[in-house]
Amino acid sequence: MKFGKVFVAGHNGMVGSAILSELQKQNFASEIILADRRNLDLLNKNDVYQFLKNNKPDYLIIAAAKVGGIHANSKYPVDFLLENISIQTNLISGAFQNSISKLIFLGSSCIYPKYAEQPIKEDCLLSGKLEQTNEPYALAKIAGIKLCEAYNKQYKTDYRSLMPCNLYGPGDNYHPLNSHVIPGLISRMHTAKLEKKSKFNVWGTGKPLREFLYVDDVAKATLHVMKIDDDEYQRKVISKTSHLNVGSGEEISINELSHQIANIIGYKGDIVFDENQPDGTPRKVLDISLIKSLGWAPKINLIDGLKKTYTDFKKN
Repeated sequence: MKFGKVFVAGHNGMVGSAILSELQKQNFASEIILADRRNLDLLNKNDVYQFLKNNKPDYLIIAAAKVGGIHANSKYPVDFLLENISIQTNLISGAFQNSISKLIFLGSSCIYPKYAEQPIKEDCLLSGKLEQTNEPYALAKIAGIKLCEAYNKQYKTDYRSLMPCNLYGPGDNYHPLNSHVIPGLISRMHTAKLEKKSKFNVWGTGKPLREFLYVDDVAKATLHVMKIDDDEYQRKVISKTSHLNVGSGEEISINELSHQIANIIGYKGDIVFDENQPDGTPRKVLDISLIKSLGWAPKINLIDGLKKTYTDFKKN
């Protein structure tokens, strides 16, 4: 299958750069359209509309977002809610205004209720209360899913949404406080190793279970879903009103993850869990049976992915 012009919004981020790389490898876009922050402010509606009008992409991939871990979400709730809603609304509505009938919107598994039945199916959305520590980000992503669904219902567009589990890999944000769990642990533990610290503190009890997916796998999932024929997609994904989970289907405790990362880095000190800090959602693993029925499955296991990620961290 050959696509026309594809615009990747957010190509400098971890997910966007992996999608860009996969697009180039598979060579099914006649042209790849890119814009960084110097050329396009995604928070500015008029700028987004004019950019789409000038460049006329046939397909839009929305990988642009403001992201961060528990600390960042807790400290900057306004930024996470307002900026993400603005970015995705400008792009989705701008796509429609410029006759772009196909797009992929990338969200997050944090859209699901804190105490969702495990593994989490797509129809669990809006069935309970969200995890408070990342509620603003989750609400923004839910709004994006529902905006895609609304356009599909009202205007018969083909706007598809993918909800990945916790992602990691090359190009991640390794800030010691404002990052997600894997890059944050890698960054801080690497420093602890260099400084020969005897103890390493981790937020929470270490008991929560998490699912992780290497970023190249979600990039392949994105292109796979793009290429699925509309009739087949409709047979599996009901009436263009559903999103698709994307995950590894496996889970690991934060305790075990911390020790796995220590082994890869070569940190020999004690790992201590600070139970005064929040754990977040106790368990979160996605049911990926729907996307697997459409022909996609993850390829990279956690240990190999962590090794690749640490190599990237040391290089950059």
